[in-house]
Amino acid sequence: MRWQRPYVGFRPPNPLLPQRFRVDGLLGRGFGTAVYSAYDEELDRPVAVKLFPADLDPTACHRIAGEAQALDRLDHRRLVSVYDGGVHRGRPYLVMQLIRGQSLSARLHSGPLSTDAALPLVALLADGLSHVHGRGVIHRDVKPSNVLLDQQSLPYLGDFGIALVPGQSRVTRADEIVGTPAYLAPEQVLGGRLGPAVDIYALGLVLLECLTGEREYSGTNRMKAALARLERQPRIPTTLPVPLAGLLRAMTAVDPARRPTADGIVEVLRTMVADMLRTQRQVSRVVR
Repeated sequence: MRWQRPYVGFRPPNPLLPQRFRVDGLLGRGFGTAVYSAYDEELDRPVAVKLFPADLDPTACHRIAGEAQALDRLDHRRLVSVYDGGVHRGRPYLVMQLIRGQSLSARLHSGPLSTDAALPLVALLADGLSHVHGRGVIHRDVKPSNVLLDQQSLPYLGDFGIALVPGQSRVTRADEIVGTPAYLAPEQVLGGRLGPAVDIYALGLVLLECLTGEREYSGTNRMKAALARLERQPRIPTTLPVPLAGLLRAMTAVDPARRPTADGIVEVLRTMVADMLRTQRQVSRVVR
């Protein structure tokens, strides 16, 4: 029988949090959560500890377990690893890989990425999603703030808190909209059947945002932001190369069946990157 990690069954470990971790500082806050950098004496390594609010309702606890279960079955260098978890003083926590850097969202606050930087980054994320989808998991919340960049600008996809995991009991209604409004696929907004294509749609919007520096479906009204994609397609800049514009349109197609797979995106982007490098070398030889 496979050993079950403590956070999957909500069984708190014996060591208390202060006895195990030396907390270095606060990395960030979310909706009721806080992430700290710390040194884990038990694992003997630097980690990130994600703390959740105390006295959570059963649905929230199931979502935390869902995040742990999702990451427990995934092992890919472009995903944030989860090492352990438990409960301390009524607060569930996850012990995760520490990524020293910033979120993609924070990076985009200073402006768009160059095409040379955006295409390899999204190709790496697509490679991670290929692994995720191959294990039957759907992330459902792909967005810049859930992408961490290390000091070499390599991306890591994290926050599987609302992921759909095979064999996991549903904790939301089939018609409930879950996710971040600005990055929802049309079928999420309409309450339709969800598959890996919802992550592809969101990744398309992330790629577009990397290239333009602007969130395509923004606004203070969350409902309007969610419904906007039903009224218009994403605006693809006319200055983009034809193959890249075509890929963006395919990734954000209204019909999920028309969107490419994560594997397909990796192959297309690899070809584009190779073509760009070849062109740059030719230009460099001419200049010399």
